[in-house]
Amino acid sequence: MKFYLSSKIKKIVKITSIVILAVTVIIFWVVVSCLFIDEWPSNNKDKSDCNVANIKLYGDLYTYVKETDDCKDCASSEEVVNQIRDAEANNDIKAILLTIDSTGGNPVAAEEIANTLKQASKPTVALIRSSGDSGAYFAATGAERIFASDMSDVGSIGITSSYVDNSKKNQKDGLTYNSLSLGKYKDTGNPDKPLTDEEKKMILNDLQVGYDIFIKNVANNRHLDIEKVKALADGNSMDGQKALDNGLIDQLGSLSDVETYLANKIGGETLYVCR
Repeated sequence: MKFYLSSKIKKIVKITSIVILAVTVIIFWVVVSCLFIDEWPSNNKDKSDCNVANIKLYGDLYTYVKETDDCKDCASSEEVVNQIRDAEANNDIKAILLTIDSTGGNPVAAEEIANTLKQASKPTVALIRSSGDSGAYFAATGAERIFASDMSDVGSIGITSSYVDNSKKNQKDGLTYNSLSLGKYKDTGNPDKPLTDEEKKMILNDLQVGYDIFIKNVANNRHLDIEKVKALADGNSMDGQKALDNGLIDQLGSLSDVETYLANKIGGETLYVCR
């Protein structure tokens, strides 16, 4: 026995086939777009048209971050320094912007970023968003000009190596720390043993060295009297207006103010900040 489709059913099958084909084509182009387009430019300009490198220092600062590290809110000087150098080598880039939102981190990482900014031949600007504290502020001082909001948290010049001593809790829980190390100070700072007075003195001496280097760099980079920086270096942070009054930043403003400043600095050329 043979079965024949009615003309109505044939029409439905034909329309369904066309719809399926159209949907397939649309999905294909969406997939291709996702593969070849990194992001939609916010200023309706192609990414290749931007001429101000926007390098971001967000979260805790380290010298490097391994791919296996679970670090969703951090930055590395290794990456930031490489981006600054890439911007320096790119003839299409006219200026370098370091956008900061960080409470600090490793002092060596901060120094590496500051020094790389200072070595740049192109105009450099740091823009502090909500926070530019401690090591993040240290990094910012390498820029020729620092912007911040009057509500930004700025400064916190100081250094710390504090930690929790678990030895009394371990004793209460019946745990004993067995020191098996060679070298008098090898297990100094282990949270499962209390610090000796000698160990504490040694750590504080090391911190003093880092503290003095921090102050010296801020004074040199910001062209401030070192005694003034010492007076500010109590570990406390301040709002943008107070930071401006104390010479820690150059101007209150946002990204649009940075763009205006750079346009004048470069000579009126139209600028597009890379997003």
